[in-house]
Amino acid sequence: MDSAHYATAKDIVAKLTQAGFVAYFAGGWVRDYLRGSPHDDIDIATSATPEEIIQLFPKTTGLEGKCFGVVRVLQNHHAYEVATFRSDGDYHDGRHPSSVRFASPQEDAQRRDFTINGLFFDPEKNQVIDFVNGTADLKNKLIRAIGDPLARFREDKLRLLRAVRFATTLGFQIEPSTWQAICHLAPEITRISPERIRDELNKILTSESPVRGLDLLDSSGLLKAILPEIEALKGVQQPPQFHPEGDVYVHTRLMLSHLSRPSLTLALSTLFHDVGKKATYSLDPVGRIRFSGHEHVGARITERVLRRLRYSNEIIETVTACVQNHMTFKDAPQMRLSKLKRLLARPTFDEELDLHRIDCLSSHGDLSIYEFLVQRRQALSQEEISPPRLITGHDLIRLGLSPGPQIGRLLEEIREAQLEGQLSTPEQALDYARNRLRSLSNPTSP
Repeated sequence: MDSAHYATAKDIVAKLTQAGFVAYFAGGWVRDYLRGSPHDDIDIATSATPEEIIQLFPKTTGLEGKCFGVVRVLQNHHAYEVATFRSDGDYHDGRHPSSVRFASPQEDAQRRDFTINGLFFDPEKNQVIDFVNGTADLKNKLIRAIGDPLARFREDKLRLLRAVRFATTLGFQIEPSTWQAICHLAPEITRISPERIRDELNKILTSESPVRGLDLLDSSGLLKAILPEIEALKGVQQPPQFHPEGDVYVHTRLMLSHLSRPSLTLALSTLFHDVGKKATYSLDPVGRIRFSGHEHVGARITERVLRRLRYSNEIIETVTACVQNHMTFKDAPQMRLSKLKRLLARPTFDEELDLHRIDCLSSHGDLSIYEFLVQRRQALSQEEISPPRLITGHDLIRLGLSPGPQIGRLLEEIREAQLEGQLSTPEQALDYARNRLRSLSNPTSP
């Protein structure tokens, strides 16, 4: 915890209380403080109205939240969310209250999602204020909806995913009646915007135990609602000699079990790497299972799903590349040096190598190709893997070649020879080009 942020937030509370208002730290900061891992984002709840907050703190932003009683106070180059204690009206859209009224701290606590998030903290008295029995649930590591679970989730469908996210990231259990409500309402998660679903999914997949998140999503019915393409992998059998662990879903789950706090792109690549196997499943003439081209089909499915969830182009390009290329690693020991260097030079190589490693660990267990690639990358310098090009298209034009596709083809030939170690200087590359041009202009010459 940054002591400066804490001190500034405490000063805001002090100024509010000196003006005659009640003010506490609220929500996630209190939960994490009691767990021994507080963060810098401190939210403040108060009896002051937005107008009264603005009078006390002229430097504010985010005034569009005033209708919900929320103002962002700027102090010491940091924004602190200061919200008036409130009670919410009906939720007509399954996400936002149609109206709010300012209320007491007790009522404010009752409107929140889970008991562990409904706690307040008085920094002046160093005292926790608990109207919802959240400290007991925190001690017992339980995610429990405040009040009627069905009512809480019907108000805001995103809470269905938030419950799974908190259970995953905190390592907590979900209280039985809360869990039953999640399972009952899981199909309604699709009423939430794709962006919100994506953000919660990201936190689950990059947690310390993404496989636990997958299991909770699956057993609750949320996985089928938000990622039916992954749920559909259940029952897709694989060749037992290569995949003794089981079907494609079992394999994918096992791969996630090898991850802990992975990068988002590695987590997504792991989840989607075999998503094309259902569509490409077939039996050859002797009854062997085949998935011909599943990596190419999988890359297209992955792109479609990630666009549906509004991922950035950068994330989509990286993940689809990993899915598309994950089968090339099996051929690495037999590759020509130039092709191997191209593999090592790919911008997604590190993610792809990690994906290959856990793919092997989750199936046949043979890491020889992984170890070969690690050794080759250590043996080759970056200069050797991706050296500067020896000549350009302008050099070929000066040799008399007309602009057009032939320039690109010849440059690629020269690059291939360079990566094979056959050419190492611009002069050698130009000699190679002159010889190729002579042979092209006189194809019958010896």
